[in-house]
Amino acid sequence: MKILAIDHGARKIGLAISDESGLVARPLTILPHRSRVEDAQAVARLAAAEGVGLVVVGLPLGAEGESGPQSHRVRRWAEALREACSLPLEYWDESHSTQQAAAIRRQTGKRRQRAGQADDDAVAAAVILQNYLDAHRTPPPTVSGA
Repeated sequence: MKILAIDHGARKIGLAISDESGLVARPLTILPHRSRVEDAQAVARLAAAEGVGLVVVGLPLGAEGESGPQSHRVRRWAEALREACSLPLEYWDESHSTQQAAAIRRQTGKRRQRAGQADDDAVAAAVILQNYLDAHRTPPPTVSGA
């Protein structure tokens, strides 16, 4: 089952998708923010076109795991997404995903685009998704005695 991850920002929405096996995340695209309803509808259309079975929304939490104004904004947007599509939706802590995305960009030698950190938004969504996939991966069965 493919999983779509969302890094919802004030100006842009970074999206990433998993492979069918749910092992690997990759950046997908970036959507410019328009309005809560339009953004939710655009994501719902994209999820349907990609054959997604689950949506993971990055939730910005504080150092102690507390919700703040940004996480409340993301939750309100996610409610609009729930209305726009019938896919199951899960929240996942996105702490440090933007910093990890910037570090990945530096390691791969890619420079920021003139318009800002467009690459980082989709890569941050991929970081969120890969963290989610790794945390939900079933460990391989152990082989007993030989």
